[in-house]
Amino acid sequence: MSDTFRFYPSLTPLPPTTPRGSSRIPQQFSIPSLSISDFPRKSLNFPQKIGVSGGKVWALAAWNQEGPLQDLDDSPVSVELKPISSDTQFDRILGEAQQLEESVAIVWMATWCRKCIYLKPKLEKLAAEYYPRLRFYCVDVNTVPHKLVARAAVTKMPTIQLWKDSKKQAEVIGGHKAYFVVNEVREMIENECAM
Repeated sequence: MSDTFRFYPSLTPLPPTTPRGSSRIPQQFSIPSLSISDFPRKSLNFPQKIGVSGGKVWALAAWNQEGPLQDLDDSPVSVELKPISSDTQFDRILGEAQQLEESVAIVWMATWCRKCIYLKPKLEKLAAEYYPRLRFYCVDVNTVPHKLVARAAVTKMPTIQLWKDSKKQAEVIGGHKAYFVVNEVREMIENECAM
């Protein structure tokens, strides 16, 4: 193993090197590389011999210690939807939100529902946008008593509801494309929280 470390900061597109109809695959990208000597040794604290994968980890760790990665926002990228598994837990969450004068978003879903499974990570990203002023929860309709599902008047999955003062304020039924549903949920939250 040599003392050089290859680092690939970007891909630079090049025009195809072979004419149309050629059986040879054209080279599409040129990848510039840097050697370890291109980095100040003091700032990266590299050991004498380094492997490619280990070198990348060290470079990122040192880069983080010295600046640019520290300037990143500390807010979460996504927030896991907290599960609700009983009607007493549901009542307790609504009661806590009422005391804090906050709204709560509840996603009603089922484990067998493909749209629910596909939509959940997108709603977790949306939850990060409103964290911590709005809490998001999920309810699997197959694991809670039917009376809770009936109380919330849920008939289709996924259904996203906004609750405030222990009352349902608005809902979105997510039977169409995920980005439409996320935008409708965002509008619902903005409209209800503006009041």
